[in-house]
Amino acid sequence: MTLARFYLLMCLVGTLWPWVHFADFFSSHGADFALFFAQMAPTAVAKGLTVDISLSILVFWVWSFVDARQLSVRNWWLVLPATLCVGFSLALPLYLFLRESKA
Repeated sequence: MTLARFYLLMCLVGTLWPWVHFADFFSSHGADFALFFAQMAPTAVAKGLTVDISLSILVFWVWSFVDARQLSVRNWWLVLPATLCVGFSLALPLYLFLRESKA
């Protein structure tokens, strides 16, 4: 398996696995985004993980933006909706796929 195919596989896994859990929430509560965000950090551990992932996303966005400009990676901007609609589990392998397949 090539690295690019591995990244594509991780895009699929990184999309489906979180959305299995998100779908469970939305099927039970509908589009209650206030409740969704409230339930992201009900405990100190969950808050710590939320902050950790949020900071990692911010650093990733800055790094990938600079990296994409230096390496002329097309469609870098796709990591933004990928992060917001699914999460870091899609955005990171997506960018690595774009970076790998540009060569």
